[in-house]
Amino acid sequence: MGIWGKVVTAVRGGVSEAGEAIIDNQALRILDQEIRDADNELTKSKSALVGIIAKRKMAQKKVDSVKASMAEYEGYAMKALDQGDETLANEIAQKIADLEVQFADEDAMAKAYGNSEAQLRKSVSGAEANLKRLKHQVDTVKATESVQRAQASVAARFSGADSSMRSALDSLERLKGKQAERSARFEAATELAESTDDTDLESRLKSAGIVSSKSSGDDVLARLRAKQAK
Repeated sequence: MGIWGKVVTAVRGGVSEAGEAIIDNQALRILDQEIRDADNELTKSKSALVGIIAKRKMAQKKVDSVKASMAEYEGYAMKALDQGDETLANEIAQKIADLEVQFADEDAMAKAYGNSEAQLRKSVSGAEANLKRLKHQVDTVKATESVQRAQASVAARFSGADSSMRSALDSLERLKGKQAERSARFEAATELAESTDDTDLESRLKSAGIVSSKSSGDDVLARLRAKQAK
């Protein structure tokens, strides 16, 4: 492949990738439009079904009407035969024959409409069930997409050294450190104050002669001799 052929192939590949990216970004919008198209087609199918049902009912009425006429003329023929009027009976018989032909045609038409109705009902029912499942899946996909976008937004806020969330976390850690340092200073000051108070109290006790000063070596020796004498 020549250099220009490779360039053309690369351009075609870039166009294909761009097209796929557009499709991915607009996937839900495209899916919604496809569902609307399917809804429209289903509506048209239902309208066609209504038309077929109406025609089947009209054909069936004709069948019933012709059948009733056949029964009526058969009664006339029986009366003509009872009266011995062969000529009238033959005319009536011919009328019945014509009605039988019409009956066969109308019955065949009614059955054809009935078959079409049954097939179309089955198709419409299947399409409705599939469309219902598809809508349910789309709702699930939309919910998942919303959750994932929220997760991506949170992750983006936490990631990166310059992110506002990272800055807030750093500020929080610095504040915690300062609070810990102040707590340590407060504890140290309290301990120092208690130590100073104890020292002052001991000094005042010694000055009042309530607590003796530190014992000397002579005092210790005298105490030991007294204990030995006992």
